[in-house]
Amino acid sequence: MASRPAVWVAAAVITFAGATEAAKLGDVVAASDQWLVAQADSQKKVDSFAEQRLSLADEYRNSLREADSLKLYIQQLKSQLRSQEEEKDVVRTEIREIARTNIAILPLMQDMLGTFGQFVDLDTPFLIDERRERVKLLNEMMPRADVTVSEKFRRILEGYQIEIDYGKTIEGYRGKLEGREVDFLRVGRVALMYQTPDARETGYWDRDKKGWVVDNSAAEGVKEGLKIARKQSSPDLMILPIQAATASQAAEAAAAQ
Repeated sequence: MASRPAVWVAAAVITFAGATEAAKLGDVVAASDQWLVAQADSQKKVDSFAEQRLSLADEYRNSLREADSLKLYIQQLKSQLRSQEEEKDVVRTEIREIARTNIAILPLMQDMLGTFGQFVDLDTPFLIDERRERVKLLNEMMPRADVTVSEKFRRILEGYQIEIDYGKTIEGYRGKLEGREVDFLRVGRVALMYQTPDARETGYWDRDKKGWVVDNSAAEGVKEGLKIARKQSSPDLMILPIQAATASQAAEAAAAQ
């Protein structure tokens, strides 16, 4: 019977030892779990750092590309600035030339207008009111600041061109002659005829006398000429009284050419 306590003690010791080992094993497992958690956290941090490094590397490469693009853009801007400076120099030179040209051309235009007005007054009096109005408008245009010098010159040349075209065309129109309404027939600048609407009176402008002369012998020719001018008849031969040019007129015509 004395041996039982010893057995119990041994069993207790074994039990205590087992419990101790179990406790140690539990600590080891717990420590292992903590280590695994720590390892996982560390891996996450490493992955995060790796992602940040890749992101920074991408940003760096993008920054390098942007820097290269900016360099090219700056070079282009410098080229454009040089080109603009050159253009500015050209424009400054052209402005100076224009100013000098304007100074020279304004007196010329005034002389052209003076000659234009004299020519209309001395010429055969066809469409005389219309032509004098054109001269008047051109003279009124000259002092205007809202019309450029080039536009003034263009309009004066246009007026001259209209006068030149009169010499190459035939025209029939209705107007007033000494208070009467008549039909005028202009054949270039060679002849200016008139005829009353009832065809009872026909005449022409005499350059030498500077007046109108009645000549009913030309009635049929003027009537046919009016039809041709108004496109009421096809072009045909017209028999009209034509004044021969005097020696002085021929000399003037030759000088004009």
